[in-house]
Amino acid sequence: MIELKNISKTYQMGKIQVKALDNVSLKIESGEFVAIMGPSGSGKSTLMHILGLLDRPDEGAYFFQGKDLTRLSDESWAIIRNKLVGFIFQQFHLLARMTALENVQLPLVYAGNQHLKENAKEKLELVGLKDRMSHQPNELSGGQQQRVAIARSLINEPPIIMADEPTGNLDSKSKEEIMGILKRLHQEGKTVIVVTHEKEVADHAKRVIYVRDGKIISDDRREEQKKSAAETADSKLVNGFLSESIHRIGRTKFHDYFKQALFAMISHKMRSLLSILGILIGVASVIAMLALGEGAKISIQKQLASLGSNLLVLRPGSSKVHGIALEAGAVTRFTFKDIAAIKKLDGVIRVSASVSGRGQVVYGNKNWSTQIEGVEIDYDQMRAVVPVVGRFFIDKEIKMRERVAILGTTVARELFGNVNPIGAIIKINLANFKVIGVLPSKGGNSFRDQDDTILVPVTTAMYRMFGEQYIDTIFVEAKNVALLDPLQEKLKESIIRQHRLNKKNEDSFQIRNMADIKNALESTTKVMSLLLGAIAAISLLVGGIGIMNIMLVSVTERTREIGLRKAIGANNQDILTQFLIESVLMSLLGGLCGIVLGIGAATLITIFAGWTIKVSLFSVLLATFFSLAIGIIFGLWPARQAARLNPIEALRYE
Repeated sequence: MIELKNISKTYQMGKIQVKALDNVSLKIESGEFVAIMGPSGSGKSTLMHILGLLDRPDEGAYFFQGKDLTRLSDESWAIIRNKLVGFIFQQFHLLARMTALENVQLPLVYAGNQHLKENAKEKLELVGLKDRMSHQPNELSGGQQQRVAIARSLINEPPIIMADEPTGNLDSKSKEEIMGILKRLHQEGKTVIVVTHEKEVADHAKRVIYVRDGKIISDDRREEQKKSAAETADSKLVNGFLSESIHRIGRTKFHDYFKQALFAMISHKMRSLLSILGILIGVASVIAMLALGEGAKISIQKQLASLGSNLLVLRPGSSKVHGIALEAGAVTRFTFKDIAAIKKLDGVIRVSASVSGRGQVVYGNKNWSTQIEGVEIDYDQMRAVVPVVGRFFIDKEIKMRERVAILGTTVARELFGNVNPIGAIIKINLANFKVIGVLPSKGGNSFRDQDDTILVPVTTAMYRMFGEQYIDTIFVEAKNVALLDPLQEKLKESIIRQHRLNKKNEDSFQIRNMADIKNALESTTKVMSLLLGAIAAISLLVGGIGIMNIMLVSVTERTREIGLRKAIGANNQDILTQFLIESVLMSLLGGLCGIVLGIGAATLITIFAGWTIKVSLFSVLLATFFSLAIGIIFGLWPARQAARLNPIEALRYE
């Protein structure tokens, strides 16, 4: 069945090289019961590890039924271990948080034979543990734990059973029970290889091989052993099972990996919770910060809407004469002739003149000082100030210089409280005005309260209130944003032509493009949102480092578990996938909880701080994506570290 040719194995112990096996050749026939004996350090365990494909020799060749397996990949070796070899270890190597039944079923995960789960009960009944299936290892005696390990080694019906000091940690009674089970397995046709230093254990074997200093010094066949009837079946397995197993890889394994990862998380609740907490805080921060930035953007957009869209603002400038700066309007003063000329320009849809000043407003026994602004009939559409109550001015009121007024919400509140002011008569600078409307609330900005104002017809303000002949400001609305820049040039040319200005006086007026202000504010908001997002992303990064740290600790803690999984058939890809799923699962759970927490935090900010907050679908998807990415990126290295562990070194880890 197995043939070793000139096998050598050397271990590096610090600066010293230890030759565990030295040019060993050996044949094991199908159906044999072989005991390998020798003192500690003789190389007997290393020989069994080579026979069981747990370790690779430095030199020599390994043949199974005539097929050279020496240079096969680690994945192929893992499949062979899973299918053909059942291991029984001195330390039992049962997973502490699994029941006896779950421990026995474990090799099925890597064999793709989950449909054979019920067979695990039969194997436990076979070793006399029918009433202990749901017990965990710490609830079983040493002999019972070893019987669970034997049942696990039989679950895939392997033709070879390898036992490394199977009775070393057992009392006399348990020792006899275990050896009885091994003898029965041999009688059923299994090839049994036992490593022991106890003569009474070796006495049960039909062949005893003595090893000393890495060499076989004797091979004692106590009686001729019959070849197993299963030999033909073994030959068929070795010729065909590799392709069959590889074909089935991935079909049922992912579900099993997911269950194993979930089990590992539940088994280490505090460790998993700390990992999830790091991602949770990071994702919640990203969502809350992006919601805050989006809310700030909405607030700024509302303020920009109050300025009007597609606007050009024309104001007198301060020119210099002989190096002396004159006051604004000293050279260029705007009149209604300028308004008429501007209305004729291509691309203009609305124009409004504006003059402003301060005024004292009285109603009954209430007195209030406020801003008075004279405007034209298109002003409400241009500046988004259509009255929420009442109406705006009509053309007749502008032409007749009538005393009518529209109040800002602050003025309306200070003078009238909760009473409807429409139709009331107020005094502005001792002159009676009739209230015809109330403006929508604009809120405050860094300069003044935009609602602390009163609008009156521009002609009334100029000729009846302030005694002015000239216009302070002209608002010009373009048909669309694309026309703003060319219209600005046309407007400049029109004013220069209208006022016959030379190049020295071209700075005597100013044209402000509101689109530029909008772009600047939106750019600032965007930068602020990116800054907030970057700050929150640091939290995600810290959470990711936390997951990597926890996973590295997990790899260290579970080194022997990883060695066991490899011994029963897990390959590097299996271990990598399982640990990676565990990392991604923790990140995803943290991400989902973080989304809920982030939305909750944004809601609380809105309730208690009164800030405008908006949680966007983009921020939720972004946070979810990054939580998954962090699980993969920061979980990959610990998973690779776990996958690269040598099964023998992992099983020996203390």
